[in-house]
Amino acid sequence: MAQSTITFRVEDDLKNNFETLCNEFGFNYTAAFTVFMKAVVREKRIPFEIKASSQEIKNAKAWESFMKMRRKAADEGLQDLSLEEINEIIKEVRDEK
Repeated sequence: MAQSTITFRVEDDLKNNFETLCNEFGFNYTAAFTVFMKAVVREKRIPFEIKASSQEIKNAKAWESFMKMRRKAADEGLQDLSLEEINEIIKEVRDEK
């Protein structure tokens, strides 16, 4: 069976940590990538869950909330208020409590 070479760049620390772990598992990182690639081909999916970091999730939720508020403001004709007008509405709402 013919073999190909794959070359890619990673940070030195990541490579060294990965290589150390592979050695602890009893194989080199070439074997680890081969196992990974075979699993992807066999299962036709990435064989583990990929998640966004908690900060990325928070950022996405904040952006979603901002866009929701923006749409609501546009629906209610409030998107063109000045800062003074916005502050006055906030004051009125606070005074009602």
